[in-house]
Amino acid sequence: MTMNPDEPLTLLGGLTARAFLREYWQQKPLLVRQAIPGFESPLSPEELAGLACEEGVISRLVRERGETGPWALRTGPFDEDDFTSLPESHWTLLVSDMEKHLPELRASLEPFRFIPDWRMDDLMVSYAAPEGSVGPHVDEYDVFLLQAQGRRRWQIASQTVSGDDFLPGIELRILRDFQPDQEWILEPGDMLYLPPRIPHHGVAVGPCMTWSVGFRAPAWRDLLAAWVDQRYETLAPQDRYTDPGLEPQDNPGEISSPALARLIAGLRRAMAVDDAELARWLGSVLTEPKAELLEHMCLPEPLTDDAVSAMLEGSGILERHGAARMAWIRADEGFCLFVNGQEHLLPSDAEALVRYLCGQQTYEARMLMQLCTSYKDGEGLLRKLCEAGVLLPVTE
Repeated sequence: MTMNPDEPLTLLGGLTARAFLREYWQQKPLLVRQAIPGFESPLSPEELAGLACEEGVISRLVRERGETGPWALRTGPFDEDDFTSLPESHWTLLVSDMEKHLPELRASLEPFRFIPDWRMDDLMVSYAAPEGSVGPHVDEYDVFLLQAQGRRRWQIASQTVSGDDFLPGIELRILRDFQPDQEWILEPGDMLYLPPRIPHHGVAVGPCMTWSVGFRAPAWRDLLAAWVDQRYETLAPQDRYTDPGLEPQDNPGEISSPALARLIAGLRRAMAVDDAELARWLGSVLTEPKAELLEHMCLPEPLTDDAVSAMLEGSGILERHGAARMAWIRADEGFCLFVNGQEHLLPSDAEALVRYLCGQQTYEARMLMQLCTSYKDGEGLLRKLCEAGVLLPVTE
């Protein structure tokens, strides 16, 4: 995919991608009327409910007036009786990772790819009955809220939210005291961008559907924990603290300055890593699919060599699996291509292939084969991706 960052975009209300990122991204909200003019949802509420009944689909049902109290939360999979027993108002169904389950929805995310793929999380689709809501809350990530069907009232606030500003005793993190200072009603095709931690509240004005395009924001504590786990695996059990030449001390209860110095130096050695190694580790971590998706996402049966050859040597179209994540970084020796957390070290001759694989989501088989001839193991890489189910044939 190539995009001119200085071309005005209807999606952004006439702003260029460069101007939006400079003036709004992670800074302040932006309301765009008719971001997608004439938008009509290709998905019906009934289809959304059907998907929420399937195993492995992440879905939630929020009732403002639950049977046991306010703001009841249930997680899927659901069944038909769960929906037929619902009241006429004040409930919302939310289904995550829609583009991974319904490949036809992936094209809807293309306009948002002026933001790097590794930041993209998912497309969540919600259906709300009249007055349906999930309560006033804050998100820890950037989100574009596209009205897909019906109307929704959005309110936002400029208040600062602290850790104890939420209603106690419920699973949802709903703000205890929400004081809106801006309000809009969105029609189909309208869109609201919200940076992280902006208090907001959306309420359905009649039945409606909303698409939420969310972006990952890795928490430093999570990255640090994962990094410590990775370093732990690299350390030999027999590599321990040592203190040859230990000197007597006048009080056995003291941890002496020399001992502290040795302990601190040992920990620093255990955690030491150069920037290149850390960058490659980050590439792997940031392209790992969600664990719950990997557990349930149905991958194709392993392909035979003949089947892979037919895919690559034909004149058809291939596509990236909906759950697959790809990214690349430059390395001294060429490129590191990351696919679903796996690293592939490629020479500089592979640049055109790497850019094509990561820039597009559908591929011409002939183009892939042409680009892979630029270096020795190019076809081998493509075969691995096909065998792993990352690249799939597009079927009519």
